[in-house]
Amino acid sequence: MRAARLIKMVLLLQSRPSMTAAELARELEVSERTVARDVLSLSEAGVPVYADRGRAGGYRLIGGYRTRLTGLGRSEAEALFLSGVPSALREMGLADAASAARLKVSAALLPELRDAATGVAQRFHLDAPAWYQEPETPALLPEIADAVWDDRRITARYLRKDTEVERELEPYGLVLKAGVWYLAARTEGDYRVYRVDRFTAVAAAERASASGAQPTGSEAAGPEAAGPEAANERFTRDATFDLPAFWAERAAQFARSILREQVVLRLSANGVRQLPYVTERAAAREAIARAQSEDGPDEQGRLTVTLAVESADVAYAQLLALGPEGEILAPPELRTRFTTAAHRTAALYA
Repeated sequence: MRAARLIKMVLLLQSRPSMTAAELARELEVSERTVARDVLSLSEAGVPVYADRGRAGGYRLIGGYRTRLTGLGRSEAEALFLSGVPSALREMGLADAASAARLKVSAALLPELRDAATGVAQRFHLDAPAWYQEPETPALLPEIADAVWDDRRITARYLRKDTEVERELEPYGLVLKAGVWYLAARTEGDYRVYRVDRFTAVAAAERASASGAQPTGSEAAGPEAAGPEAANERFTRDATFDLPAFWAERAAQFARSILREQVVLRLSANGVRQLPYVTERAAAREAIARAQSEDGPDEQGRLTVTLAVESADVAYAQLLALGPEGEILAPPELRTRFTTAAHRTAALYA
């Protein structure tokens, strides 16, 4: 275990100019004291690890030292091949590059590990789209992916409801969610999310400034006034931007923002189990937990919950799936719709 940690430390220092004790401790999941002991052990073993003192100090390798401890074990090789998402790579136009990379990695592996790719492919497959959907690859996805890879500003036209707007974007990352592609981009100093299939045109930005500010004066006159170097200008990526963390936060915000109305319903024990599967799962679980902690089930074992929903129409479509396991108590208009639906259903089976 310690030997593996020492190897990982050397590889980390080899891949970066310098790392602080805190950064190494976080990466290696140990204490800073353990980092100091490991550095001493590496030095005693002949690995030239140098400690820079002071507030801005850290550890680094000196003399252009390069380790040859880069061989992959079986589990590492299998994890590497598992990390690819074939459909996503294909849609971004990277299928050929990914195939070539896999071949190169396979050729570099020890003979007894070269079956790792086949073994993983036979055991695991990621099917990203949701059920009952025929996903379509957005026509502009490859161009947007190229801009993401190159940190290149783009000028994009985007459909927002029924209006087409133009934005200058710094494309930071792409997210594939349930078969739908989203772009995380910075514009006017703020990070936003765009559905890729709503882009109608994408081109290299013809005017931009290093700070991302809006052009003024002669710069606003057009690309000729801004100078030829402005075309295809790259932006400086914020090193602190964390795409998975950003997406998780925005997804949670979106889920909360669309739940603007409330429905009160009384559920049977079976209805309590079914509710998270017919409506927004987090909202359903939150409503059930709150009701159980405050009042609990009544004498008949039924639980009254207050559920956040997107709208009365959406709630009607979703909660009909509960059938007799849920009774709408409020709002009155929604209860009336369910009463009418119940009478119509009963008439069909009379």
